[in-house]
Amino acid sequence: MATSYSTTTTTTTILLLLVIAFFSFYQTQAGNINPNSVVLGLTRSSTTFTIPKPSKYSRKRLSQVSDMIEPLRAVRDGYLLTLIIGTPGQVIQVYMDTGSDLTWVPCGNLSFDCLDCDDYRNNKLIGTFSPSSSSSSFRDTCGSPFCIDIHSSDNSFDTCIEAGCSLSTLLKATCSRPCPSFAYSYGEGGLVAGTLTRDNLRVHGSSPYITKDVPRFSFGCVGSTYREPIGIAGFGRGVLSLPSQLGFLQKGFSHCFLAFKYANNQNISSPLFMGDTATSSSDNMQFTQMLKSPMFPNYYYIGLEAITVGNVKSAEVPLNLREFDSQGNGGMLIDSGTTYTHLPEPFYSQLLSMLQPMIAYPRATDVERRTGFDLCYEVPCPNNRFTNDPFPSITFHFMNNVSLVLPQANYFYAMSAPTNSTGVKCLLFQSMDDSSYGPAGVFGNFQQQDVKVVYDLEKERIGFQPMDCAAAAISQGLHKR
Repeated sequence: MATSYSTTTTTTTILLLLVIAFFSFYQTQAGNINPNSVVLGLTRSSTTFTIPKPSKYSRKRLSQVSDMIEPLRAVRDGYLLTLIIGTPGQVIQVYMDTGSDLTWVPCGNLSFDCLDCDDYRNNKLIGTFSPSSSSSSFRDTCGSPFCIDIHSSDNSFDTCIEAGCSLSTLLKATCSRPCPSFAYSYGEGGLVAGTLTRDNLRVHGSSPYITKDVPRFSFGCVGSTYREPIGIAGFGRGVLSLPSQLGFLQKGFSHCFLAFKYANNQNISSPLFMGDTATSSSDNMQFTQMLKSPMFPNYYYIGLEAITVGNVKSAEVPLNLREFDSQGNGGMLIDSGTTYTHLPEPFYSQLLSMLQPMIAYPRATDVERRTGFDLCYEVPCPNNRFTNDPFPSITFHFMNNVSLVLPQANYFYAMSAPTNSTGVKCLLFQSMDDSSYGPAGVFGNFQQQDVKVVYDLEKERIGFQPMDCAAAAISQGLHKR
C-alpha cells in the first residue's frame, strides 16, 4: 500500500497514462448518462459480503449518536475499514489512512483499472461501487466545498470555469455544474483519478448493534489508479476526511491495531473508536503534543527525542525529527497507511550499528537480499516453534517525556515458518528515502500493533498505551466465537 502523506503530483508520464485511462473508462460508460448524476453503467462486484442488519430499535439520526465504534480488519500491510455506501447499501473495504484526507472507492468491476498492481490481481477483499445501482448517488457540484478542496492544489476556480460556471456563481458557491474529474496523489508515488460523488454512508453507533445513516457523504468514485489497488478512508483533518464529515474533528478517534499474526483472520477485528469514548484516557495513557506542520497541516506529526536500545540511548536524534524548517519540512508523521517505521539517514544507520553488537545470532544475509530488510537473523526454534528471543528492547522517546516500549513482535518479526529447528526474524524498520522534503520520519502501523493510540484532536495531542488489542476486541464484541 502506498504511503499517503503528500498530495504533490508525480511524473507527467504517469499522470497522462491515468488521465487517458480514466477518460477512456468514463467515455465508454457514458452512453445513457444523466449530466447531473454519476451513472457510470458499472456492474457490481462478484465478491459478496454480509451487510449487518440493524435491529428494530437501532436506527438513529447522526445528531443523536455522539460515539462510534467500527471494526478494522488486519491484512498484510494495513487495516481495512468496511464502508456501506448507497441505497441499497454496497459493501466496500478500504484502508484506514491517517496520512490523507480523501475517502475513495474503486468504481466498476471489470472497468476498474489499476496500473502496476500485479501483486493484487487476484485480490478479492475490496469490492467495488456501482453508482448506477444506488438510487441516492449523485455527482458533487462545483458549488461544493469538497470540490474546491479536491482541486485546491490548482486554482480551484479554473476547472469549474472550464466546466461552464460563471465567476459570480463560483464566488457565491452556487454553481450546480458537476465537479470536474480529479487526480489525487500519494507520497510514495501512488495516484488515483475519478469523480467526486455524494451518497448515503451507513456507520455504527456506540455499539455494533446500532447503525446510523450519514446522507450526502462525499467520496471519490475512482475508475483508474497507479499502484493503489484498494480504496482508502482518509482520516486527516481536511474537510474531505471521514472524521471531518462525521463531525469528529473537535473530538478525536482512537484505534488498537491487532498484531500481525491476526492478518486475514475474519473472526476478530481491531476496534476503532470515534467521539468522546475515543478520547477518554486511562491513568496509563501517555500523551505527546501534536506538532503543526506548515506544509501538511491536515496530518498528524509528533516529535521524536531519542530511541533506547536495551539500556543504551541512541546517538543524538536529528532536530528535524521534532522540528520543521522554514519550508515546513521535518517532523515525524504518525501514519496508519504506512506499514513500517522510516527513519532518516545517518540516524537510521546509527541505530543499526547499535543493534548489531547486541545480537549474537548469525545473520541471514540471503533473506536480507531477498526482502530488502537490513538486519535479519537465524534464530533457534525448538520443535520448529518461535520463542520470545532475547533481542534487545527498543523504546521510542517522544516529546513531553513519553516513552513507548515496543512489543518485540513489532520490530523483529518472523519472515516464514521455521524449518529444521531454525527460523529467520528481521528488523522491520526502514530508511527514509528522502527526508529533505516532507516528513523526516514516519511512525508506521506495524510499530503501533498492540498499542492503543488516541488522537485527541480537541487538546492537540496523541496518546500511547501498550495493550492486548485482541482482548480489547473481545471486550467490544468484535470477536466471533
